[in-house]
Amino acid sequence: MTNGNPETQDVRTISNFLRDQIAEDVRTKKYGDAEVQTRFPPEPNGYLHIGHAKAICLDFGLADEFGGKTNLRFDDTNPEKEEQEYVDSIQADVRWLGFEWDRLCYASDYFGQLYEWALQLIKAGKAYVDDLTADEIRQHRGTLTEPGKDSPYRNRSVEENLDLFVRMKNGEFPDGSRVLRARIDMASPNLNMRDPVMYRILHATHHRTGDAWCIYPMYDYAHGQSDSIERVTHSMCTLEFTDHQPLYRWYIEQLGIFPSQQIEFDRLNLTYTLLSKRKLLQLVQEKHVSGWDDPRMPTLSGIRRRGFTPEAIRTFCAAIGASRTNGTTDIEMLEHFQRDDLNRRARRAMAVLRPLKLVIDNYPAGQEELFEVANNPEDPAAGMRQVPFTGEVYIEQDDFREVPPPKYYRLSPGKEVRLRGAYFVTAQSVVKDADGNIVEVHCTYDPASRGGSSPDGRKVKSTIHWVSTAHAISAEVRIYDKLFTKADPGDVEEGESFLSNLNPDSLEILNDAKLEPSLASAKVEERFQFERVGYFCLDRDSTAGKLVFNRTLPLKDSWAKIEKKAGG
Repeated sequence: MTNGNPETQDVRTISNFLRDQIAEDVRTKKYGDAEVQTRFPPEPNGYLHIGHAKAICLDFGLADEFGGKTNLRFDDTNPEKEEQEYVDSIQADVRWLGFEWDRLCYASDYFGQLYEWALQLIKAGKAYVDDLTADEIRQHRGTLTEPGKDSPYRNRSVEENLDLFVRMKNGEFPDGSRVLRARIDMASPNLNMRDPVMYRILHATHHRTGDAWCIYPMYDYAHGQSDSIERVTHSMCTLEFTDHQPLYRWYIEQLGIFPSQQIEFDRLNLTYTLLSKRKLLQLVQEKHVSGWDDPRMPTLSGIRRRGFTPEAIRTFCAAIGASRTNGTTDIEMLEHFQRDDLNRRARRAMAVLRPLKLVIDNYPAGQEELFEVANNPEDPAAGMRQVPFTGEVYIEQDDFREVPPPKYYRLSPGKEVRLRGAYFVTAQSVVKDADGNIVEVHCTYDPASRGGSSPDGRKVKSTIHWVSTAHAISAEVRIYDKLFTKADPGDVEEGESFLSNLNPDSLEILNDAKLEPSLASAKVEERFQFERVGYFCLDRDSTAGKLVFNRTLPLKDSWAKIEKKAGG
């Protein structure tokens, strides 16, 4: 279920076949009067990423829409790769995205029941213990055009299989020496039905059950039965599990348990983004990024730290919907929804990232003024704030050119511009250091233009932002860009890896940005629009003596132009 906040209901705008199927099942009472029950079943072997956000919105949003419930269930059947850290992060991310589960479950909760069901299948002649190695099992499996070969151990007696399986559980055999396989059809055209492995021996400590078990169920065996135990009516998963659906149904039918149904939808793929947990883990372990929550990572914790909002992510997921065909979504679409959301909710502030001092020679010495400006022009309820102004301010280095190029309308010698909300100023001269770098620009101002307009009606072609030098606070600003240089980061030459497509300029750190004093009270993860610059949020690395801001996105919105062009 969602948390009841209307802003979390964006998923209801989705129009897709999943909603249609659930509606039909409810209409026909496929499950009688049972309520719609879904589940979100991540494996705790990494952090959730933006691809999981789509599944979360579907699982929780559709169940909520039909008055049902959603369980958060950890698929913790692989103890060597799973950690409590991942369990904790997944719970935090689901809640941050705006959802709350009905029950918190673990596949490991059902290890005892899954074991008893395995015994039931052995007794029915539907499962057997196999001594073939993993390589031998693969060789016996066959191909898409050739049937598999029966294992020489396939016809063991029920008694022998029961004895061996119990001894497997009791720890009598080493890792990899035996497995339990379902006895189905080695000639099936679906390779997943060719006697799949149900259990393997693994003497590894589990993050919840410790050393209680040394055999662990495979995903295909544990998943459907876990759904059935929880009486899941609609088990939604991505398209790569389509070929696994017959096996999902086979286990349920053989055991005669609650008939959960699996429904597949397209996974989310984004340009300039990798969503492979294995590759994301490699980025972390090899320190190409600072961690799972590095703001360049597509993890929910990473994009949260970068300044993305859960509302924008839910709106994006609602817009892309769900289909039965995989495709790739342009990352600019996600960025478009994020800009739109931040434009409506982010407080405005003035910040100069690469400061250049501007001295107003004719401004009264010692004078100080306060200009009242809107916190957010899109939201009158956001109120106003006062920004101090003096005769010395910082402006962006890019907002002055001693020798301006063609069509340069910002500040240059003899040119007049507007200081945002303050006065018209005209550049007069510059001061340079020993290396010839401009360190100071001198100008004059028009006192009659207070507030940014002139009584004689003259126009200026440019407005630039500023920060009073006497009141400015210094900050570190981290400018993040795409982590990869290619739209498809996995597209590499033979012998290369995806790492060859890493963007060497994905992070630029500016150590001496100058910010208006109101930002001194910013809170961690609070989001702002730095006027004319972009959207930023306060990073958790901030201290009382040093603020750190992350750039979420620049102001430019390419997707809006793409959308407008596509619409004619």
